[in-house]
Amino acid sequence: MSRPKLMIWAVRASLLYLALGITFGSLLLFHKGIPYAPGAWRLLPAHIDLVLLGAMTQFVFAIAFGIFPRFRTEPRRGNEKLAWGALILLNLGVWMTAFSPYSGLWAGNLLLAGRVLEAAGVLAFLIHAWPRVREVVIILREKAPDQGEAR
Repeated sequence: MSRPKLMIWAVRASLLYLALGITFGSLLLFHKGIPYAPGAWRLLPAHIDLVLLGAMTQFVFAIAFGIFPRFRTEPRRGNEKLAWGALILLNLGVWMTAFSPYSGLWAGNLLLAGRVLEAAGVLAFLIHAWPRVREVVIILREKAPDQGEAR
């Protein structure tokens, strides 16, 4: 059984965010030991957003989308367009929030818009996933008396 495209793309994007966030964190850590740029600490909000919301939240979305119980009828994973929309909103919000400190006069507005998009993405994913969060009953079949175990 193949993995859903949304899951694959979300995990890949999550890993890219993690790499970028770790890079920013490494630059901050290096600056702590050997100060090299006065504005290095401006990377801190981007580092936090890229790692927590870009990497971790998106990874959770991807894994939840893939492993939550499926419906018996099509579409088996629910409204995938809503899940894609959630992923797009989250990514737009992460980019706007992470890089808002560098936008000059628009920094406050961009930060607010980014947070709103992130929240909308999380809400959209919750709306998508909520119907799939249910009790799963697994029925085990008993072996017929004439069917012995293979030796």
